[in-house]
Amino acid sequence: MDPISLEELALLDVLDRVDQYHEPALNSSALRQRLLDTGLVTVEDGALRLTDAGIERCKSLHHRVISDAEAAAIVAEREGQAA
Repeated sequence: MDPISLEELALLDVLDRVDQYHEPALNSSALRQRLLDTGLVTVEDGALRLTDAGIERCKSLHHRVISDAEAAAIVAEREGQAA
C-alpha cells in the first residue's frame, strides 16, 4: 500500500482548519468552492462548517495517517531485527 499522498495530507489540513473554525485565506476562493462543490463543507452563518461527509473524510484521513505511521514503525522494527 502506498503512503498517504501530499494532496490527501493537504486536504486533511484544510478540513482540520475548518473544523477549528479557521477559514481558508481570502485568496483561496477556488479551494473554498471545491470544498462546497464536493459536499465536504457548507456555509452556516457566513462561516464554513464541515458536513457529515466532511467529518467522515477527516476521520478517514486521520486513520490513514495513523495506520501509515504504525506500518512504518513495524517495517523499521523488522528491518532492525534482520540487521
